[in-house]
Amino acid sequence: MIWILLGVVTLFGVSLLFYMYKQAMQENILEQTLAFPDFPKSFGKIRIFFISDIHKRKINSQFIDKIKNIDVVIIGGDLTEKKVPLQQVSDNIKQLKRLGIVFFAWGNNDYEVDYHELDSLLLQHEVKILDNSSYLFESEDGDKLELVGVDDMVHERDELETALEVTNKDSFKILVSHEPEIVDKFTDEEKISLVLSGHTHGGQIRIFGFGPHERGRLTHLPHTTQLISNGFGTSLVPLRLGAPPETHILTITTRAEA
Repeated sequence: MIWILLGVVTLFGVSLLFYMYKQAMQENILEQTLAFPDFPKSFGKIRIFFISDIHKRKINSQFIDKIKNIDVVIIGGDLTEKKVPLQQVSDNIKQLKRLGIVFFAWGNNDYEVDYHELDSLLLQHEVKILDNSSYLFESEDGDKLELVGVDDMVHERDELETALEVTNKDSFKILVSHEPEIVDKFTDEEKISLVLSGHTHGGQIRIFGFGPHERGRLTHLPHTTQLISNGFGTSLVPLRLGAPPETHILTITTRAEA
């Protein structure tokens, strides 16, 4: 009887690990439309592909082929980590570049590699690096949209004030920060409409719904709206449970005020 029980437990354990690995390898794309009363009407709408926490995963062409009509690609940090070949990182960037102009904000694991080499690779591929800096888009009508990015908070390299100092007061601002806690460092005075973050992996492995972090979510805060992504890759082990990987297509447009 004991051998039968051990066999059942072993089979269950192996099956669970297989399920967790399969979940970690999913290529989920969540599509959301976000309407803001202060989004400039002259832009009509913009479509952003947001991906964070790629880590050791490879982005394949079949996955990219599913994604259409993107204006801007944003990598929300942890593009890589230690022991990931630089060539693999380069191949991933090439795939993302097929979608449109690519922006990048540093994550904590990006500093596990030679960050000078990573920085050089990003520049080689003409990726726009948001390291305590901003990038301006301006419509023919003179309306302004700005992407603002901070460096990694874990290593205390973030300087939001520096990133904002050359921005326009009347622009529509999207802030990219690998760590979600950036929302505690500003108020509605900065007029940041949207924050894009990752880092938490949604807890990655959640037992009976509980994990070290909350699942990724879209939250409307008093001073901004924040998207926290479960991320695309994994840390430590290539397993997920209850927090499937995700990437995002965000259609941002305007809405009339009530």
